[in-house]
Amino acid sequence: MEYQYEALNRQGAAITGKVVADNTADAYEKLRQAGVVVTAMSEVKTVTRKKRGKKVGLADMSMFSRQLAAMIGAGIPVTQALGTLAEQTSNPTLANAIKGITADVEGGSALSDAFAAQRPVFSDLFCSMIAAGEMGGMLDKTLLAMSNQLHKDKQLKDSVKSATSYPKMVGSFAIVILLVMLIVMVPTFEGMTQGATDLNPITKIVYAMSHALREKWYIVVPAIGALIFLVVIIIKSPPVQMLWERHKMHTPIVGELISKTIYARFCRIFATLVAGGVTAVKALETAGPTAGSKLIEDAVTAAISDVENGTTIHEALDKSKLFPPMMISMIAIGEEAGTLPVMLDRVAEFYEEDVDTIAKNLGSVLEPIMLVGLGSIVGFMIIALYLPVFQATTSYQA
Repeated sequence: MEYQYEALNRQGAAITGKVVADNTADAYEKLRQAGVVVTAMSEVKTVTRKKRGKKVGLADMSMFSRQLAAMIGAGIPVTQALGTLAEQTSNPTLANAIKGITADVEGGSALSDAFAAQRPVFSDLFCSMIAAGEMGGMLDKTLLAMSNQLHKDKQLKDSVKSATSYPKMVGSFAIVILLVMLIVMVPTFEGMTQGATDLNPITKIVYAMSHALREKWYIVVPAIGALIFLVVIIIKSPPVQMLWERHKMHTPIVGELISKTIYARFCRIFATLVAGGVTAVKALETAGPTAGSKLIEDAVTAAISDVENGTTIHEALDKSKLFPPMMISMIAIGEEAGTLPVMLDRVAEFYEEDVDTIAKNLGSVLEPIMLVGLGSIVGFMIIALYLPVFQATTSYQA
């Protein structure tokens, strides 16, 4: 929640501003820690509006973080740096968010609260890093680490996207070929076999599909759309999503790609947060939900309570048996040597390299499978169309 306040700063001057907090008591405590005396406070009633505009991508966020880090490192005041970036940013959604942050900071809000007020443009991870950098007095270094993290995230997404682009393209091509054959080729062959009563079942099915598509398209097209919509709803339903979450890391062909992507993201985020001054517990609280797997998130949540009770991080994570032994060993070494962020970064780099390799090899694995599928569709249609011709020719010769 957001609160508007009036207060006196340490110099006795009257100030106003906004603060983001869970409740009123939390807001008073945040302002007290900031060294101001609150004289009046009221909750800001926000109106939910649909935000439309260009999506803020990982590349935009990475560039913004790097530029802001460079400007702050050069000694430029935060508000001035934000104002400059708001004018230079080409993405209107991000520019508006930066302007909102600038206005809140100029009004007396803490920088972390100002960023938190601009969710979902800025993720929980980004806001946590800003809070850690602000608290530790190393905002420029934290922003630079955040930029590197976002850049790595983009590379991972690009690798996964490149691995799945070929199957999507071949699948779309197969659908186009099937439609063209049903609409254009089938009527021609049907005319050649007109009057035949002993058509085989395969040909009858193909002819029926062609008739339905050409003559009842106003029924078939909406029916297909409704079926696709129903399938999407079923896929997105909680039971199916949970079933997918339980098995996606072990599915054939793509399971290894998914699992290593999740491990790489978890280690990279965990390392970035710890290196930025965030406590291990807070880092786990952020890294778990942002890793990309509900199972990993639940395992990390269970591990957090063990860590708070004195258990080492590697022992707490190892209880779930979801994390690879190599990762657990590297975390253990990092804990013992006091180099946890370095070890986590090395693990992340290892899995990121594996993801790149798997993504490149995945195309060569999926290519023959997709070609066989495409060939099967074309072959089925050709057999269905030519079989009556062969039968007619054989009967005539006999």
